Amino acid sequence: MSGLPGLRRLDHIGITVPDLEEATAFFLDVLGCEYMYSLGPFRDDTGDWMQVHLHVDPRTVMNQLHFFRCGGAAVFEVFEYTAPEQRTVPPLNSDVGGHHVALYVDDLDTAVAYLRERGVRIFGEPTASKGPSEGQRWVYFLAPWGMQFELVSYPGGKAFDRQP
Repeated sequence: MSGLPGLRRLDHIGITVPDLEEATAFFLDVLGCEYMYSLGPFRDDTGDWMQVHLHVDPRTVMNQLHFFRCGGAAVFEVFEYTAPEQRTVPPLNSDVGGHHVALYVDDLDTAVAYLRERGVRIFGEPTASKGPSEGQRWVYFLAPWGMQFELVSYPGGKAFDRQP
């Protein structure tokens, strides 16, 4: 057997935001996630713990973080940091380190309409996938702090699932 010994599943996704209160409202009121708990602040004013353990500037302060459960499974760990020379512009998907989080929904059109009613920026219209992903439709949207999310739906499965 190859790969990481004992790997079973994704545990959580960590996201850094500029305003934890705004992000909390988004996760609770727009996405409908469940608030779990908070931790912090964490800092090391004289040592290098932050640099050694988190690969950030040693004077970084993790002000607070909240955990949210989404859809009964995925967990988001949402951080608000203060750090010297902190970058505040989120990367694009095409940038090194670019990323997005895809959320599965049962009815893509209903979910898109819901987001639009709440003033969430949607990129284009839902797109039907082709090839191995045929059967899937998807669309990207933007969180208030500029992070990209994606909605996906494939209630009948994807083509690669139906191949022998």
